[in-house]
Amino acid sequence: MKAILNHLFEQKTFSREQSKEILTNISLGKFNASQMTAFMTAYCMRNITVEELQGFREAMIELCIPVNLTNEFNLIDLCGTGGDGKDTFNISTLASFVVAGAGYQVAKHGNYGVSSSCGSSNVMEYLGYKFTNDESVLKKSLHEAGICFLHAPLFHPAMKNVAPIRRELGVKTFFNMLGPMVNPAQPQNQIVGVFSLELARLYAYLYQQSNKNYTILHALEGYDEVSLTCDFKTFSNKGEQIHSIESLGFEQIDAATISGGSTIEESAEIFKKVLSNKASHQQRDVVLCNAALAIQTVDQQKSFGDCYYLAEQSLAGGKALQSFQKLIAISN
Repeated sequence: MKAILNHLFEQKTFSREQSKEILTNISLGKFNASQMTAFMTAYCMRNITVEELQGFREAMIELCIPVNLTNEFNLIDLCGTGGDGKDTFNISTLASFVVAGAGYQVAKHGNYGVSSSCGSSNVMEYLGYKFTNDESVLKKSLHEAGICFLHAPLFHPAMKNVAPIRRELGVKTFFNMLGPMVNPAQPQNQIVGVFSLELARLYAYLYQQSNKNYTILHALEGYDEVSLTCDFKTFSNKGEQIHSIESLGFEQIDAATISGGSTIEESAEIFKKVLSNKASHQQRDVVLCNAALAIQTVDQQKSFGDCYYLAEQSLAGGKALQSFQKLIAISN
């Protein structure tokens, strides 16, 4: 690790193979906590390269506990990198239930919040979900609820060495960048929100080399989701595009209207209100826009308007709430 750190301090980069080896050794506990903290901190101070991101991703996927769901289901994951510092409510998790309620199959990858007060795993656990990596339970969830929840630590046991360090640091690290790319189910469709335009381009480069349907999105004020506070950019199989809020038929909203709770309890209250269709129109619209983009990622021939209508029907008709309730019941 001393050689690795000196390499980083000299502003040098690593090859794909070197990066893969380093992350494998981190996962296997070959370095102490101080060394791993220094390594993560160095990456907070300089940009990651495509080769490094590729290498880290390959190591994570090889070390994870695999789950075979793609033979039976056409899956989509809605997952953001987090780390945007905006502390919004759990938009992509709520959008996942809306998408499931609209008849699509969702493999939601999630974790506890590191740089935010309440990650998707925090709110799901608080609301009664029991985490599992049992493939038969996950398949039952997909058949009956249209969604399964993949709690990252159960599938990436190698990450137990870095989890306490990430928690103590409390800032985004390159592990935030990896999160959406290492879903153990490896879904065929993916919508990924990222905290910077630079990272969006890195992701786009990597996803172009895959056979996935993908949408990578970044709201221009820094959000890792469609926030409706500003215009946003997408990179997808169809290319790059900037979307204005007006062109989607919405008015700009104030950032305060989509902020999350300061505690897990408050976040869970917002979560329940949205699913019960009792939230503010700003909260509702943001969730539906993200859900619509996810549906459009799977059904690329559909217009945004058609996808928004399907999302709206799912939420207003109680299908999203039913999907959530069934998932909780199956897990218990």
